[in-house]
Amino acid sequence: MTDYGHDLVLGTFVTPSAQEPDRAVGLAELTETAGLDAVAFQDHPYNAGLLDVWTLLSWVAARTNRITVSSNVINLPLRPPAVLAKAAASLDLLSGGRFELGIGAGGLADAIHGIGGGRRTAGQRIEALAEAIDVLRGLWDTNTRGMFRFDGQHYQVPGTKHGPAPHHDISIWLGAYKPKMLALTGAKADGWLPTLDYLKPGDLAEGNARIDEAAAKAGRDPREVRRLLNIMSASYDRTDTPLHGTPADWVEQLLELVLDHGVSAFFIGGDDPAVIQALGAEVAPALRAAVATER
Repeated sequence: MTDYGHDLVLGTFVTPSAQEPDRAVGLAELTETAGLDAVAFQDHPYNAGLLDVWTLLSWVAARTNRITVSSNVINLPLRPPAVLAKAAASLDLLSGGRFELGIGAGGLADAIHGIGGGRRTAGQRIEALAEAIDVLRGLWDTNTRGMFRFDGQHYQVPGTKHGPAPHHDISIWLGAYKPKMLALTGAKADGWLPTLDYLKPGDLAEGNARIDEAAAKAGRDPREVRRLLNIMSASYDRTDTPLHGTPADWVEQLLELVLDHGVSAFFIGGDDPAVIQALGAEVAPALRAAVATER
């Protein structure tokens, strides 16, 4: 069993449709009612059909009491890191410590440029993300006296006060697929958050190895990096989705990912209320029991 030592988290990944805003919120509320742990929303500000993720996260946090809310993942080129640090800390404070930050270097370069986010090469986007992590952590660190200053190639903070500090230590999860992003995940992040539907056979094992190597090289314990996974869809009557068959089959499929690859957090495509209810009533309890038995 591959075990990075994290408790199991099971949540949903909900489409933030601007055409059905009440539905997105309702599915998040159902996620909590069903007994699941978290709900996450994608961030594509250039898509006119989607709600703004920060507005939605705040609304959902106010409408729920227990579940964690998360970006999955924040589009960094459209979210300046110093302002992002304050927004994240504010949401975490207002929700009583229920926010975690999924973040990415920013795909769809033309769409980002079209809405005013500028244009960087893939390598420059990764460099910018590495700098942004330092800005986020630096501004959250209110134990360090004096002004916070940062002089990077892509981001500059000439001088500002630290804070506010979030309610809890916000985790930074990176949506990463290629070697440089995986190395950054191991060196600086708290979690790896890819989407299973986009991975090829062998990618999870290779990604874990690259992250472990980068973490060790940075002087970190690889177990500091939680392994999370998006699974875009589950179905009862199809065989072309990552989760298929009965809820008992889903448990077996998820357990394999836990045991073989150390995945400890799953965000399942949650646009179908029946799937959410099955996850809460049947899958989560059985999966937790199976993992506990293996451990």
